[in-house]
Amino acid sequence: MQFNHSDDAHRVDGAAVVHLVGAGPGDPELLTIKALRAIRQATVLLVDDLVGEGVLRYARRSARIIRVGKRGGCASTSQAFIERAMVAEALRGERVVRLKGGDPFVFGRGGEEAAHLRSHGVEVVVVDGITAGLAAARAIGVPCTHRDHAHGVLLITGHARNDEAESLHWPTVAALAAQGVTVIVYMGVATASVVEAGLLAGLPTSTPVAVVERATLPEQRHAVCRLDALAATVRRERTTSPAVIVVGDVVRAIEHLCSAAHRDVEATVLVAA
Repeated sequence: MQFNHSDDAHRVDGAAVVHLVGAGPGDPELLTIKALRAIRQATVLLVDDLVGEGVLRYARRSARIIRVGKRGGCASTSQAFIERAMVAEALRGERVVRLKGGDPFVFGRGGEEAAHLRSHGVEVVVVDGITAGLAAARAIGVPCTHRDHAHGVLLITGHARNDEAESLHWPTVAALAAQGVTVIVYMGVATASVVEAGLLAGLPTSTPVAVVERATLPEQRHAVCRLDALAATVRRERTTSPAVIVVGDVVRAIEHLCSAAHRDVEATVLVAA
């Protein structure tokens, strides 16, 4: 499969084109210039639930916005409908943008959608976005890598296909984390107990964890806790999607975690100013 990455707005050699655009984690100021250009030129936008409302301010007034919400535990637009709509609108000559939270190719089904579009003769232009996991860590002052604490970062999902979170080989994930790899879990709130149990197979109970809800948005909040308190913290604080879980020693970068540990506090919840 080949992807076109030219800046030509919605046309490649006369063929119909769809832009798969990453809208980032929510804060419109984190849009790339290329994403902004695509949004402004679009006549039809198929928009995920996780796209911040501020991002849509950049769409032209005449653009048709089709909301195709997909969120775990909620009524969702079927993937088949989204793919049919993209093909139909593009072949009609519309300038189509599929606008996704984060990055299209990081747990955004961008690969599936690109394959479907290409199979129907529609060209694909992929526009990168800042993925939520990296943005969430940055938003609370946590570096994903650190020369003293983390030599890499692993992005995984807690919501595997067919809801089989257990299909991940957690001992392998835990072993990587034990070797100094920061683990970032997307869509892990509903399966927090599975994430906790899986990682405890190879990590100390005292491993620091941060849970970041609605990262980069005004209502952002986060909690820090020990790994063995992850599921309890998610339940107690009624953490909801979208949220990201960050696991590893880099979480110690949050100064209050160390002071909380001295006070034997299991978790502290902060709401961003």
